[in-house]
Amino acid sequence: MDSLLVKTHELWLSTLMASFMSKNLDTKRDLDNFSDIIFRHFTWIERELIKEGIEYNYDREQIPIKVDNLRVILNNLIDRINTIELMLVNLEQEALKHRIQTDLDFIKYKISKMEDEDVNSFNANRKYKDFSLSDEATDAFTLFLFEESYKEYELIMIYNYLKAHSNDDFLNKIFQILVDESFFHLKSFGQMMSEMGILGVPRVIHRSLYQIDDVVEFLKDGIDEELAAKEQCKDLSNAVAKDSQELAKFFDFINYQENYHIELMKDALDYYSKKGV
Repeated sequence: MDSLLVKTHELWLSTLMASFMSKNLDTKRDLDNFSDIIFRHFTWIERELIKEGIEYNYDREQIPIKVDNLRVILNNLIDRINTIELMLVNLEQEALKHRIQTDLDFIKYKISKMEDEDVNSFNANRKYKDFSLSDEATDAFTLFLFEESYKEYELIMIYNYLKAHSNDDFLNKIFQILVDESFFHLKSFGQMMSEMGILGVPRVIHRSLYQIDDVVEFLKDGIDEELAAKEQCKDLSNAVAKDSQELAKFFDFINYQENYHIELMKDALDYYSKKGV
């Protein structure tokens, strides 16, 4: 079952990356929705592993996504689904097995009907929409997207792991909000990377980052990281402001969202403090 978790993890990320590549709005929407469903499968399989006391981690294989035509990665998604379907026989929880199987049947059918497209997500043009950014602003924008897309993937996995191993409703509500917020940021940055021709899969997250012994210290460090991210957003907003007010306002928007993330982490710290942790 731990291998099923790994393959579901890889399918989720592959499907999400494919959604960034597509320019067809219906295809993009469907792939994005499917990636959300597959991530839920991932969390449900994880829950079964925890219930059975089976050790697991978030290690996975590297995921090749560099293609010129969408059909190539769509066929790859179907192959990945076929592999998972063969592994489902080992899943003893019948209701979960049936749910995953029927979801994948429909997803595979829909993917098989999607039209092919040329993919420009890897041409390294580093142009975003019709904005004429300076070389300095383009470099800052590029670096930000690579760093922050990994950070948001990292946070999704960390907070998901903490939530999966917690039975505390108060903390789990905070962890879920932070997962949802990181999903929004990851999807926003991934779409920007695709348009700029620099799309890439976030690197594998090291176990030490999510298998956390001292959650209090993690939250304190997390607040410092969010404060640093706010400064990075402000710097980037200033760097692009003279070339694009739309981009400047977007990074201000992300910056202000970090304020609430910090408050949520402070709430969690206060809760731990009251519990005497």
